[in-house]
Amino acid sequence: MHTAYDMLTGPCAWTAFILFFGGCLYRLIKMLWLVWKKERFIFSYMSLRYSLRSLVHWMVPFMAVNWRRQPVLTIATFAFHLCLILTPLFVSAHIILWEEAWQFSWWMLPDGLADAMTMVVIVCAGYFFIRRLVSPEVRYVTGPSDWIILSIVAAPFISGFLAYHQWFAYRFFTMFHIFSGEVMLVAIPFTRLSHMIISPFTRAYMGSEFGKIRHARDW
Repeated sequence: MHTAYDMLTGPCAWTAFILFFGGCLYRLIKMLWLVWKKERFIFSYMSLRYSLRSLVHWMVPFMAVNWRRQPVLTIATFAFHLCLILTPLFVSAHIILWEEAWQFSWWMLPDGLADAMTMVVIVCAGYFFIRRLVSPEVRYVTGPSDWIILSIVAAPFISGFLAYHQWFAYRFFTMFHIFSGEVMLVAIPFTRLSHMIISPFTRAYMGSEFGKIRHARDW
């Protein structure tokens, strides 16, 4: 057990972080290279003003028309992504481990709030799971990879919740929490989860095209 824990928190963790940061950098460079090679004209009408205008309208709940048309999905989407990003960064257990390793720490969430945010991610993941089953238009475009990605995202939060409360097999879920978190880090740049890296650039492009070229709104 100790050997496996040392492997997960040592070589495996280093490998996951290297692949995550290296993969993110690779995706960004590849995206810019492809644009430069095939559609270089895009750079000529990119606009900071219209890019930011589009990003703001799509990043604020209910500012875009499509957000207002689907209020339940909008609330679930924003709550899910907000808690998905903030909880791992500011949960006390992660910060304590970081401080022990690097003598550096930052502000942390109260444990009760972090626990609630973890539950938000789990509940929203369940909502997305059910939506893919019962919504005909979503079920039609859902493939095996979508279920795998949803599982990859949900697993660290479910296992972390169980490990924190020490329910069932505490040691197993602690180990699985670390492992699934590392799997998620590696998956981000190399799967559809890479939208967290690419989507701001896509939105900036669309905002520039609609605002500067078409003189229209894209929200």
